[in-house]
Amino acid sequence: MAVNPIEMQKALGGVNYPASKEDIVEQASKHQAGQEVMDALGSLPDKEYDSPAAVNKEVGRG
Repeated sequence: MAVNPIEMQKALGGVNYPASKEDIVEQASKHQAGQEVMDALGSLPDKEYDSPAAVNKEVGRG
């Protein structure tokens, strides 16, 4: 899934790591992330992420 990395970083701003998938999706929603970003985050495995890089890596696998 090709997601704009700049949009992803904006969506993840303010997340306190480690963070659960639920925390990450909630924060992205607060930042009014685009549908593409929300879809990508929604498809993440339900686990703890220790950094934005970890989230990006997982999204890149999708």
